[in-house]
Amino acid sequence: MTNFRLWFTTKYSPLSQLVIIGFLIRMVSVIFSKGFGWHDDHFLIIESSQSWADGFDYNNWLPSDSDLSRQPQGHSLFYIGLHYYIFKFLNVIGLVNPQAKMVVIRFLHAVWSLLIITYAYKITEQYATKKEAWYVGVFVTLFWFMPFMSVRNLVEFVCVPPVLIAIYQLNKKEINWKNFMFAGLWLGIAFSIRFQTVFITAGIGLALLLLRSSFKHLVILTLSFFAVVIATQGGVDYMIWKKPFAEFLSYVQYNIDNAGVYGSDNWHMYFDLIFGLLIPPLSLILFAGYFYSWKKMALIFWPVFFYLAFHTYFPNKQERFIMTVLPLMIISGTIGMFLLYEQYKEKINRKLFRFSKIFVISLNFLLLPILSTSYSKRHRVEAMTYLYTKHDSTNFFVEDSNKENDFLMPPLFYYGKWISVCGITKQFTADSALVYYNKLEPKMKPTYLIFWQAENLKARVDSVKKRFPNLRYETTIEPSLIDKTLFFLNPLNDNQTAFIYRF
Repeated sequence: MTNFRLWFTTKYSPLSQLVIIGFLIRMVSVIFSKGFGWHDDHFLIIESSQSWADGFDYNNWLPSDSDLSRQPQGHSLFYIGLHYYIFKFLNVIGLVNPQAKMVVIRFLHAVWSLLIITYAYKITEQYATKKEAWYVGVFVTLFWFMPFMSVRNLVEFVCVPPVLIAIYQLNKKEINWKNFMFAGLWLGIAFSIRFQTVFITAGIGLALLLLRSSFKHLVILTLSFFAVVIATQGGVDYMIWKKPFAEFLSYVQYNIDNAGVYGSDNWHMYFDLIFGLLIPPLSLILFAGYFYSWKKMALIFWPVFFYLAFHTYFPNKQERFIMTVLPLMIISGTIGMFLLYEQYKEKINRKLFRFSKIFVISLNFLLLPILSTSYSKRHRVEAMTYLYTKHDSTNFFVEDSNKENDFLMPPLFYYGKWISVCGITKQFTADSALVYYNKLEPKMKPTYLIFWQAENLKARVDSVKKRFPNLRYETTIEPSLIDKTLFFLNPLNDNQTAFIYRF
């Protein structure tokens, strides 16, 4: 073991070591961390793009000659479009199994996420020593949530690499127009993945003004940014909707109209998340370091400040939004942390300092393997995977009558068929489902019925059996550990056992 460690550290540079370790850990998540984290990273990305690749429009997002009332839904089609081409390619080569396709998707995202390690390290080297760069590299490689996030289709995290590359370009010692041009191009890509990175771009613009960048370079940055945005948003939307920037304008209008509908309006929620995710007391020191290094690291401080200020002010707050700026805070916070340490090291309580280090490292390495191998939304994914393997299944019902009028959406990507799912609720009763069933053509009649959630299960099953006497129990699919944990922490997170019955 000693010889291998010596060979490894001699053969590879510190950055290469971190990238290799990061890749190996992320490969564990590629293999084991199945499912999806949130509604948006699956239903707004995977379901839509795969349905397009299969010749359908599952979410009804595109114009249709048969439905002239369709309007833009406010989604950037750039990132979704990339997945469309990936799925088209997988269809061509004959890879049809949904779980196998998601291994490919997770692998591609794991490789993409290595850019976070690379450029977080490089940016830190621009501001500080190799020692600080090593710590930053370790944090973005091994923080307990990083491998899990790295294989998710979450635009809030996927947009991070182009932001880091842009900051790296702007912070090079050799100041020339090419650096600003490439930075603008990367910021345009970040915007096309996640519209709200416009606040990061605005913060970078302010930082450059404070750093007294030349007017010519600022113009080049702006023009290259808009060149990408015009191509990916203006041009694409014009081809689809005959209106440039149709999706972006719809996105802005939708968020204005629904500012208080989703998420929470707890003003300190993002600060709570920063303090929790980065593990206290380290998180408190990193947060202090972020503010302490604000003059030295204007290109990071102001983008993070603008982004947090807007999201703190805006009523719609969701946990995943904070993921965009966490790597930036780790960079500036770590550099600031070392500056603080040098200034106050004589006053530090050594025993407390040692205990804090042991606590943070122990908790992180306890959580890291748990989250890196977690199967998020297992009950929903495995329910569809189970039906996918049943070749007699051409349709199914969902029973979610604990809810008034809506039901938990099944991820049809894993079912492999694009159907209109009928859901039994308090308003759409079992009687309504029977009427609907009798109107269907024989080949489209449901073969299976999925009961979400165990609450009132016996009464619900008995109610359905009165209308469908031939209903028989098949199997039960439990939520994963991570689903149960998230439900314990916040009951708003769905934690529903799936009970599958067969007609």
